[in-house]
Amino acid sequence: MKFGGTSVADLERIRRVGRLVAAEVAAGHKVAVVVSAMAGKTNELVAWTDGAGAAAQGLPSSDDEYDTVVASGEQVTAGLLAMTLRNMGLPAKSWLGWQIPIIADDAHGRARIDDIPPEKLADALDAGEVAVIAGFQGVTRDGRIATLGRGGSDTSAVAIAAAVKAIRCDIYTDVDGVYTTDPRIESKAKKLGKISYEEMLEMASLGAKVLQTRSVELAMAQNVPVRVLSSFVEPGEAPGQGTIVCDEEEIMEKRIVSGVAYSRDEAKISLFGLPDHPGVSSVIFGALADANVNVDMIVQSHARTADTANMEFTVGKRDAQRAVEIVRAHQPQIGFDDVQVNEDVAKVSVIGVGMRSHTGVAKTMFQALADKGVNIQVISTSEIKISVLIDAAYTELAVRALHAGFGLDQL
Repeated sequence: MKFGGTSVADLERIRRVGRLVAAEVAAGHKVAVVVSAMAGKTNELVAWTDGAGAAAQGLPSSDDEYDTVVASGEQVTAGLLAMTLRNMGLPAKSWLGWQIPIIADDAHGRARIDDIPPEKLADALDAGEVAVIAGFQGVTRDGRIATLGRGGSDTSAVAIAAAVKAIRCDIYTDVDGVYTTDPRIESKAKKLGKISYEEMLEMASLGAKVLQTRSVELAMAQNVPVRVLSSFVEPGEAPGQGTIVCDEEEIMEKRIVSGVAYSRDEAKISLFGLPDHPGVSSVIFGALADANVNVDMIVQSHARTADTANMEFTVGKRDAQRAVEIVRAHQPQIGFDDVQVNEDVAKVSVIGVGMRSHTGVAKTMFQALADKGVNIQVISTSEIKISVLIDAAYTELAVRALHAGFGLDQL
């Protein structure tokens, strides 16, 4: 069972979490619980590190001392929940990353889990103890705390579930499942009973905030069933609630499209008058890769003259100005005419494993957008998704049009 920051935001919510945990124990389950820091606490801790270290002294923004500070939020929550469970008469003990241990690499602030020896945790669970584990943190092989990056508690939970061979990993959050699209935009959005790992991975990477991308990757690699459900209920209030994220083979009816995702965190970079010869793209995207700028959608077209081309690609908004600076630094080498950036764009995507075996998805998508007067700027595809870049002003209109166009409001 994993509980996010909003689920443990204060003592009353921690007591509700305690009741949910107690219900699983009463049902005869061995239970490990992973907790995040209280809502807002990690941001506060990061701000403190900025003031004491990175911002004040010009130090790296993420190092071992940064991790020592920001990992403390989860330690507080783990201790409070363990105390709460003990007060309810349950044998409970808090565990920090180094005590299990969750062994991670030394990429502080964005570490990846290398190994979780399960013996200590398994022995505690076999003895009837509820293990309350601080998420988001591990320990390097030389004994230093390492944090897993924002949203890392989801990854902690899936990794621990895999290590102890849990029957399921329940991710409790402030929504009661995975929906066909954002219910705040489309009131007819439907909750999905099941969704495949691949679909969830695409939705998470394309803007859906329900699960962290790395946790879905890990769940798919380790074949850990994940259930997404709300912590804002009392035990027994909503039996059978939530959405199961599982292997595609466990889903009886494969939907052509399972969901519509969107992201406003996009910027479009346009290059004009590029020399149209081999090696140009390699220089541009090699320089961006060296600077750790992630590039998503790419399209190239011939310019007015036969020996020049225009190119457009997208990056995250926070990388937009840096990407422009990098490209401009290579202008003498490449010889293009101009570069422009547009941050007033959004990416809208349709996702579904059924696309593999059905034709006409692109036709339906483009027609639905055309009928609403939505112009498409860039297109990218994979085996189970089609994404388009549009003017940000049309985001909500496009999401509703595609949701209706693929009949998702009829599920």
